[in-house]
Amino acid sequence: METDSGAMEEDGAEDACASFFCRMFDAQGQVRRVGARSLAACRPAHDALAWVDLCDPGDEEIDAVWAAWQLPQAARQFLDGGTVPEVGQGDGCFWVRAVVAHAGGDKDKISGAVLVCVAGADRVVTFRREPIDFLEELRVQQAGRVGVLRAESFVATLLDRLLVSYFKAIDEHELAIERLEVSILGKGACDALNELQRLRRWASRLRRMLAPHRVVFGAMSRPDFRPDEGRAADRHFIALNMRFERALDMVENARDQVLGTFELFSNQTALRTNQAMRVLTFVTVVTGLMATIVGALGMNFGTHLFQSDDAGFYGVIAGLVALAAGAFVLGRRQRWF
Repeated sequence: METDSGAMEEDGAEDACASFFCRMFDAQGQVRRVGARSLAACRPAHDALAWVDLCDPGDEEIDAVWAAWQLPQAARQFLDGGTVPEVGQGDGCFWVRAVVAHAGGDKDKISGAVLVCVAGADRVVTFRREPIDFLEELRVQQAGRVGVLRAESFVATLLDRLLVSYFKAIDEHELAIERLEVSILGKGACDALNELQRLRRWASRLRRMLAPHRVVFGAMSRPDFRPDEGRAADRHFIALNMRFERALDMVENARDQVLGTFELFSNQTALRTNQAMRVLTFVTVVTGLMATIVGALGMNFGTHLFQSDDAGFYGVIAGLVALAAGAFVLGRRQRWF
């Protein structure tokens, strides 16, 4: 590992600038810190890898990193070029912009965190404007033989972790779907429509975030993307493209699951409506029968029943109540409602 004197172990450099993080990894698994002021002297050997992570840095910090490592200006302009996933290369380097699935603090919404990776000559720079979980974990862990990886392999590792963020979001979506289906089959069907709308928006948003990456992963998996790096880089990028296609299929499946849950909701609503109609039909039949009896009693015939005064009236009322109760018991036993 080639380094100039004083390039390593610069105390306090990173503490004074939380947005800057740099580590040198060698093939033996050793990790050494590189200060911001010593970055120009950091020259990783063939069996080492240098990684700079910039989290919401200022323009001066970015320019300092670019000047120290003599990175292409095209990659510098790429940092704040928008949120659309893209990939480019030139001057022995390549750079890629991707979007990480980021749940944030609101469980009802999913947003994207833009990640830019610039790699070349066993050096990798990552740039983001907000914290990203897996990069924070990599900062803390600093374990493993990362130094044996080339810059292309390290970027492929980072992009694979990016895809994992989508897999996690899909898992959360599937759990929400399962809970909603249990609620629909229970007593919460009436309140399920708002949740269905939320899950539909969630799945659509996830697909809009992931689908544009097809351009990035497709380009990186082509043999002419990094022909000088050998087949090892090609294998990593091809495997990464396959993982992307799998993630996209799972997102499409998540949208279909919402449609299936909506059909379940519609069927349960139809069953409850049918149950209500059966009850109303039974009540209509019983009240119609009672109305027929009352109408017959209102006919003007000189029978003894119409001369029974109060006893006859209360007798008829009791008979009607007994008829209704008997019809109710019969209907429950026959499961008419």
